[in-house]
Amino acid sequence: MSDTNIQSVVQQMRTLAQSGRAGGGEAASGMPLVDGTAPPNELNFAATLKDSIRAVNALGKASGELQTRFELGDPDVSLPQVMVAGGKAGLAFEAASQIRNRLLTAYQEVMRMSV
Repeated sequence: MSDTNIQSVVQQMRTLAQSGRAGGGEAASGMPLVDGTAPPNELNFAATLKDSIRAVNALGKASGELQTRFELGDPDVSLPQVMVAGGKAGLAFEAASQIRNRLLTAYQEVMRMSV
């Protein structure tokens, strides 16, 4: 997967995280801010990662469901729909795998640093 594709996925994750934060008024930990104002532009990494994994899982489940419906002869499901859903699920999984690999590499690099 190229760097531009990975950057695109990361940008989509940031956009999703910001849209999920649109309500405002809560800190990254879920606790309300003391003064009642919106938190600064902080991303809750754990929540973003969890949402991204859930989205990848949802794409996989939807793809599997379409495939099963097609195999059972559902007239509302066509082969191109199944192939596109499978492609989306595969691409999302590959992107998640690449992000995991990059995070692991970064973690290992940080652990090798001397203090």
